[in-house]
Amino acid sequence: MAHAKSSLKPLDIQRAPEGGEIGPVQSGWRLAFREFRSSKLAVIGVCMLLFFILFCFVGPLIYHTNQLSTNLMVTNESPSGAHLLGTDGNGFDELGRIMKGGQAALEIGFFAAVVAIVLGSLIGATAGLCGGLVDATLMRLTDVFLSVPFLFVVLIMAVRFGATVLSLSLLIGLFSWQVPARLVRGEVLTLRERDFILAARTAGAGNWRLILRHLLPNALGVVIVNMTFQVADAIIAVSYVGFLGFGLHFPNVDWGDQLSDGVLYLEDGYWWLIFPVGACIVLTVMALNFLGDALRDSLDVRLRRRLRGLIGGKAHIRSENGKTLVRGTRPHGPRP
Repeated sequence: MAHAKSSLKPLDIQRAPEGGEIGPVQSGWRLAFREFRSSKLAVIGVCMLLFFILFCFVGPLIYHTNQLSTNLMVTNESPSGAHLLGTDGNGFDELGRIMKGGQAALEIGFFAAVVAIVLGSLIGATAGLCGGLVDATLMRLTDVFLSVPFLFVVLIMAVRFGATVLSLSLLIGLFSWQVPARLVRGEVLTLRERDFILAARTAGAGNWRLILRHLLPNALGVVIVNMTFQVADAIIAVSYVGFLGFGLHFPNVDWGDQLSDGVLYLEDGYWWLIFPVGACIVLTVMALNFLGDALRDSLDVRLRRRLRGLIGGKAHIRSENGKTLVRGTRPHGPRP
């Protein structure tokens, strides 16, 4: 027995594989930003959106045009050196007109999205936290607003009270809060049973403190993602209203107004009155949808893990001398 023990070779500790260095612990927001930055859709969406913001708000400072006085001597001129995208039926420079209309469209889109998100988040959080009769009442109110024909109401209110950037933003925002309310309520229903909420209740926190300090900050990912889609929907809505002739009044203009005026000259071959402004609407909404999809993929932890599993990236474990000890692929299923 003693001879058998002496014949065993000593363990070579120097050749034992190591697990490699342990990286620093990163916050969820930093991980989400890293995933967002690595997404091609995110990069495309951000670049397109920044381009239109600079085009609409910085462009008029570089490309000076007169958007207040009509000039009937140069109506419907084709693109030239003096007017890069031609002129419209009133003699306005079309490129400068698109910039001015884009300002109104983006302002209404972002302001309406803020109104809808704030109102929907408060209603959804209140319904999810209180439950019972309060939850049932608020959700039935949400169903009532969802059943109202949104476009008809906006048209009627725009005619009754006049269409301005502020009034259209408020109207669109006040009839767009239902989806954020449902999303935030779903998040709050899962968060209200967490230990930190129970601890805050035990410490004496009231409902409003729970909503503003604990629930809404933890549901911020859902809110941010939905806000991008709300901006896109608001831009489409104000384009609808303007195309039907109930949009902003002179000297203000939006892309829907320009598209409506350009349709009158469609058979005359004045393409510069239709296609450039139509492309601006399509590309802006597309950029916001790209941005929303990328934010959803990066902020949703479960979806992020699922995408990583589908990609099946290679995992490497290296020792201190840089030699690869283990090489393989991550498993596609859930981690044990």
